[in-house]
Amino acid sequence: MYRIEREYCKCDCFDFKEKIKKNGIRQLTPSRRYCVGYVVSGLKTLSNKDCPVHSFRYRHTRISSKKLRKRVVQKNGECNVCPSNVAKRRRRYLQDIFTTLVDVQWRWTLLVFAMSFITSWLIFALIWWIISFTHGDLEPPHLPDRQEESSWTPCIINIFSFTSCFLFSVETQHTIGYGSRHTTEECPEAIFIMCIQSITGVMIQAFMVGIVFAKLSRPKKRTQTLLFSRNACLCLRDGEMCLLFRVGDMRKSHIIEAHVRAQLIRKRVTREGEVLPFFQYELDVGYDIGEDRIFFIWPMTIVHKINENSPLYDLSAHDLLREKFEIVVILEGVIESTGMTTQARSSYLPNEILWGYRFEPLVTFNKNSGQYAVDYSLFNNTYQVNTPLYSARDLERLNSQESTPEREGEEVEPVSAEQPLPVSQVTPLTPMTPLSPLTPMSPTSAGGAGGAGVAGVSAGNMGGGSCALDLQGCSSAHCDNNTDATATQPLLQSHNDV
Repeated sequence: MYRIEREYCKCDCFDFKEKIKKNGIRQLTPSRRYCVGYVVSGLKTLSNKDCPVHSFRYRHTRISSKKLRKRVVQKNGECNVCPSNVAKRRRRYLQDIFTTLVDVQWRWTLLVFAMSFITSWLIFALIWWIISFTHGDLEPPHLPDRQEESSWTPCIINIFSFTSCFLFSVETQHTIGYGSRHTTEECPEAIFIMCIQSITGVMIQAFMVGIVFAKLSRPKKRTQTLLFSRNACLCLRDGEMCLLFRVGDMRKSHIIEAHVRAQLIRKRVTREGEVLPFFQYELDVGYDIGEDRIFFIWPMTIVHKINENSPLYDLSAHDLLREKFEIVVILEGVIESTGMTTQARSSYLPNEILWGYRFEPLVTFNKNSGQYAVDYSLFNNTYQVNTPLYSARDLERLNSQESTPEREGEEVEPVSAEQPLPVSQVTPLTPMTPLSPLTPMSPTSAGGAGGAGVAGVSAGNMGGGSCALDLQGCSSAHCDNNTDATATQPLLQSHNDV
């Protein structure tokens, strides 16, 4: 059960975090932070089974680790899709044998490489042996050591047995030409087979060399040096809610014509009641105005503005804890050294999106070398910023009240990153209840004690820990005199319904 104290709220969530501290999860300080279940429940007393943290499907424990792996695209870019029950699957793979050999593992490619040559040697060795046997070259009086005595002209000089035919097959196919064995004009079929084997040997060499070269130079390996941030961030930028993620390239050879795409995959129900379990929504990252094409010389932060056209328009901090979706990000471009097109992929689950965080800068200028230095140790680092807990739709409605004040003599200040909204002064956003004016609050730095303001919700921290919400408590001394302290509980309870 939860018990509310004057300075902070202590609940079983903190005991839960202390238990998993040995696994590398950062412990939160109860004196400065509140439980997520405490805030979103509107100061209600809940049992553990009703707590949004304890009943959260992405609770970061070993028991729920299997649920974290349910994703369409893995973090390394591999698609987690396995086709099954495909009709005539083997035949279809053999019809495209070149692509099949390029895609299979190296041991199978090398096995096919060796077996193709050995098989061709044995087949033509058998043909040479049949020619020599039918012509009578393998009879004892016609062997090479007695050919001068019997004046016998064989089809192939110096052929004693099948072993000699095998050696002659290898020498002919690879144009080794030791000079001890060669064909004569006695057998036209031998001359024809020699031409056929020479052409076949060239074709096999060209085919296998092409497979090995394509396997070595395929652009899939180039994606190993293209990096995506471990987490995505959701914060305010220029007064708008934005989804941020970072991409980087380790190599000095750049990606030409690099552009980024992002898609959101989640369930959708049509008007007719049809359920589409994996519907793909396109996330605009600047395609229409060309911002998706980047000059990729150092790590870039890709921004998706959450507006009325975004599928995340109604997503709030509370909804982020319960939503089931996946954001797939794709980076495409041309490799500068080879001219081949490559594609790198990654994905983010709701527990990998940090609410109220931004990425730390990692590009600095080195005066000694006169170059810009990129510190990749800061590639995944984030810092906390003041971010309201509302969805982009609710935030836009609150900002629109600046031009239409509700009460005479009172004005509603716009919501910005510099002046966050205190949770204790938010009224429910319902059609029947007008918006109450927001009392101006002085912003404080994240982590300070006694200040007022929302620092942010972290839906899965950098280490993949449990969800937490940072709230610097707003005491009655810091609140406006017009605010009734006794009305805080029903206001937050109504805000939870939003």
